[in-house]
Amino acid sequence: MVNAELQAELRAEATRLGFATCGFTAATPDAQRAERLERFLGEGRHGSMEWMEARKTQRASPQGLWPEASSVIALGMSYAPDIDPLALAEDPEKARISVYAQGRDYHDVVKKALKALARWLIEREPASELKVFVDTAPVMEKPLGEAAGIGWQGKHTNLVSRSHGSWLFLGAIYSALRFEPDAPHADRCGQCRACQDACPTDAFPAPYQLDARRCISYLTIEHKGPIPEQFRGALGNRIYGCDDCLAVCPWNKFADTAHRHIKLAPRAELEAPELAEFLQFDDAGFRQFFSGSPIKRIGRDRFVRNCLYAAGNSGAAQLLPLVSGLCSDPDSVVADAARWAAQRLTAA
Repeated sequence: MVNAELQAELRAEATRLGFATCGFTAATPDAQRAERLERFLGEGRHGSMEWMEARKTQRASPQGLWPEASSVIALGMSYAPDIDPLALAEDPEKARISVYAQGRDYHDVVKKALKALARWLIEREPASELKVFVDTAPVMEKPLGEAAGIGWQGKHTNLVSRSHGSWLFLGAIYSALRFEPDAPHADRCGQCRACQDACPTDAFPAPYQLDARRCISYLTIEHKGPIPEQFRGALGNRIYGCDDCLAVCPWNKFADTAHRHIKLAPRAELEAPELAEFLQFDDAGFRQFFSGSPIKRIGRDRFVRNCLYAAGNSGAAQLLPLVSGLCSDPDSVVADAARWAAQRLTAA
């Protein structure tokens, strides 16, 4: 077992590197976590995210991914917003981008800090083996974070912190060292159902359950084809992700931008961008504008598709020339979205 002094020093180093919270849990299998994952996948609620099904054994348990793991160091980095994420809901000619994607790509920022923490630990325990993860590996960061005491999985299925609300990027370090586990965090949602009621597409079949196929974040980011017509109106002016269920969480009143990592501040041009500007992107313009942004990974076509749905919902007749010009776009999904938007704007 790692001595308490080293464990305390590691927490302090995590804070110095920009993490808002740090906790420890065992890497051993957990039957409840595995069962919940199996049920989620069995009901098809992961949609087209086949990678979740393909590596479910590794995802179900840290030791399923790396048998030598003894402990998990769960870490959270704050990205608390400066302004109300719902402020643009009544401004349909603006594009709403999820708070997490308004700044630098969090994968790069969090992973750099995780690697620095890993180097620090190896310097003190040279024989120790470890692996670092942030979002791109089959790791269940949210339930592991709950087990490590840094928050709990709320009714919207995301991690909630008493100190940082819903605004945490999660990372994990799997270690062959045995750390003293922290107590799991208790559920503090109580009778509140604000996140359930706020969802514009009814993506929560029940509290603590998510059907990604109905979630705007999934539809605008992961879904590759035309978005089903039943959801297009509900998108409103959301073009990348959705913050509604996070933004209404009462625990956010304790979130403080003073704890936000300096490199995760939003870009001013992404806080309230004009839809008209985005509708004019070609591939090169898109890549240049979103260089260093997580938005870049979905590509110009999927991004413009989302913007066209938002344009169709805007009722802004001045957008019709731009929309009509995209009806013959080389990408069939973009062209389909443009025709839908043009019909909506003409009718409006």
